[in-house]
Amino acid sequence: MRIGLVCPYSFDAPGGVQFHIRDLAEKFLELGHEVSVLAPADEDTPVPDYLVSVGGALPVRYNGSVARLSFGPVVAAKTRSWLAAGNFDVVHIHEPLAPSVGLIALMQSEAPVVATFHSAQLRSRAMQLGYPLARPGLERISARIAVSEDARRTIVEHMGGDAVVIPNGVYTQVFATAEPAERWRGTPQAPTIAFLGRLDEPRKGLAVLAAAAPAILDAHPGARFLIAGKGDMSEARQLLADRADALEELGPITDAEKASMLAATDLYVAPQLGGESFGIVLVEAMSAGASVVASDLPAFRRVLDDGGSGFLFTTGDPDSLASTIIGALADPAEMERRRAYARTAVRRFDWDRVAARILDVYAMVTEHQTAEPRSLLGRLFGRGEGR
Repeated sequence: MRIGLVCPYSFDAPGGVQFHIRDLAEKFLELGHEVSVLAPADEDTPVPDYLVSVGGALPVRYNGSVARLSFGPVVAAKTRSWLAAGNFDVVHIHEPLAPSVGLIALMQSEAPVVATFHSAQLRSRAMQLGYPLARPGLERISARIAVSEDARRTIVEHMGGDAVVIPNGVYTQVFATAEPAERWRGTPQAPTIAFLGRLDEPRKGLAVLAAAAPAILDAHPGARFLIAGKGDMSEARQLLADRADALEELGPITDAEKASMLAATDLYVAPQLGGESFGIVLVEAMSAGASVVASDLPAFRRVLDDGGSGFLFTTGDPDSLASTIIGALADPAEMERRRAYARTAVRRFDWDRVAARILDVYAMVTEHQTAEPRSLLGRLFGRGEGR
């Protein structure tokens, strides 16, 4: 099958959506399909051979964060060329409402379109504003996928209709077989507690972890907090004052380093405040054998089976986070019981299963392909009249 995947967000600063698309493309290639990814990326950004860039991107506030998006006539022309050259059996667009290349591809594509929605914000101003503009194009979507029940509810709330829930995928065996990095391995006297995310994005919750750290250090004076990701963590250091040396700033880390860190750490903490539709890193941490402590967001509750495979604390509450971590470290047997449950539970997120379900959706839409009317908005976004 010839598959075209479209990413609205730039590969210059990759996040969960970009990683999802990258891994999906590589799984399809492994299975023998022809795959091409269309996405924004600057000229000097290293990208895989299967990715076609529409050029650089601009930072735009979108859905509670800052996203790097690409749009305009040059992007429309490059998208048209990519679609023509690919002659795809199916075009799979991620976050089609984002004002970027995905929306342009939706307007131009002659092939059946599958759309995946990642966002989970029941009161998304971006979706409220974008839906009326994009509605004629959205009628061209043959099948909708939501990465979680929370993302599905967002679709229902803002667009009507429904979507099949297919979770994000993870190469679980990569994390399960990762060699623990000795420099990040903890001990009963000096446990390691890891955080991974954009340090200067408030909703990722680093400030909550930093505020909880003093109480954790009172109970475990030798504890180390491994902080990985891009951004400035000066605010977190200020919250710890003279105990800031317990924070070990790792900066951006590679996928291999992430797997080694998660395999070595005692606890992985996800203190996010909201805007999460899934929680890939929770699955990665569970696969690697780390115990997980996460805020009780609905998406995280579902990934952790309501606490069956990890520990939950009250979102945004440093006292709750501190007591949860202290309680977990005080009960190694319970930590191991939940880790054992998690090792089995994560199998449902493995790419072998996830990719197979997505291919089933592709088969359905290609078997029921119908002609679609050309829309005015399609022409405005660069769709040619002779196509």
